[in-house]
Amino acid sequence: MTGSESSPSFRLAYVPGVTPTKWVRIWNERLPDIPLTLVPVPADEAFGLLRGRGADAGFVRLPVDRTDLSAIPLYTETTVVVIPKDHVAVAVEEVSVEDLADEIVFHPLDDTLDWEHPPGLPAIERPATTADAVELVAAGVGLLVVPQSLARLHHRRDLTYRPLSGVPESRIALSWPQDGTTDLVEQFIGIVRGRTVNSSRGPQAPAPAVDQPKGKKRPAPGGAPRKPAAGKAGGKAGGRTGGKAPRGGSGAGKSTKPVKRGKPRRP
Repeated sequence: MTGSESSPSFRLAYVPGVTPTKWVRIWNERLPDIPLTLVPVPADEAFGLLRGRGADAGFVRLPVDRTDLSAIPLYTETTVVVIPKDHVAVAVEEVSVEDLADEIVFHPLDDTLDWEHPPGLPAIERPATTADAVELVAAGVGLLVVPQSLARLHHRRDLTYRPLSGVPESRIALSWPQDGTTDLVEQFIGIVRGRTVNSSRGPQAPAPAVDQPKGKKRPAPGGAPRKPAAGKAGGKAGGRTGGKAPRGGSGAGKSTKPVKRGKPRRP
């Protein structure tokens, strides 16, 4: 390697609300020699960062311009309404758009939801950021509708949130420049998609031959029949072939050895 060549590395961008910890941990386990650098970026600047090669890939919010960027949708977030803890909506498990009809709902300039008609009453002025809108909610001025991950990111003890039905949802995707699909990008795509370390996108090699376990050989069809085991042939016809003689009737089982007699007594 020459002095002008740099060692390989991977830069991963992510927008607010995304937690890439799990994927970074897997990367470090599989590619410990290639450092991964996290690049936090505002949602509205993420695509410019990728196009300018400020990151190799990034977690962004859909939609993505597919003209020059590739994207893999990952998951959809629940939309929630951020409210003070003493708000009447705390008593319910889910809030509907109709419940917000008479409420002031902030629509910050960095809003990540694709609204056609934002719910509630509009504020006199739009907050610059989601963080600014959260401060206004804590002050009791109005409410805020955001993806659940942003509600968690800007959590405060005096605020809570409830799921909101009938509104757009935010979708998270992995995106990268189409002409920047490097081997490291492919590696990270595999991690995000849950591929194991041994999996491959290419054709699988044929499995090696496996020796069959040795066992008893079966006779070929039509072959000679098996021979009976020794000692069992003619078992019923010839009786027992050894052991003690069986007990029987007269003379059966008696010894044939002659009996010795003593001398006769004298008169």
